[in-house]
Amino acid sequence: MKQITTMGLDLAKEIFQIHGADAESNVIINRKLRRAEVLRFFEKTPPCLVGIEACGSAHYWAREIAALGHDVRMMPPAYVKPFVKRGRPMRRTPRRSARQ
Repeated sequence: MKQITTMGLDLAKEIFQIHGADAESNVIINRKLRRAEVLRFFEKTPPCLVGIEACGSAHYWAREIAALGHDVRMMPPAYVKPFVKRGRPMRRTPRRSARQ
C-alpha cells in the first residue's frame, strides 16, 4: 500500500470527510468519518500533512491532530473555495485541502 503524504479534512457537525493522497497526488483514501472516529483514524495513520479549512472548530481539531504527530495547516476559506467540488448535494470533497 502506498504511503499517505497529504490529507484534507472537511469539518462538519457530525460527518467529516477525509481525502488522502500519496506523493504523486494519487487518491489513497476518500471516506466519511463520524466525529467520534476522527481522532482514532489519525492515531492509526502515519504522520503526514493535514489541510483544514479555518473555521470555528478548526483550531480544536488542529491541536488534537497535531498532538498525534501530524503537520496541520489551516487555510482561509477564500483559498479553499476554488477546490470545492460542486454538484453533489450535501457532500463536499476535501480534495481542495489536500492540494495546498
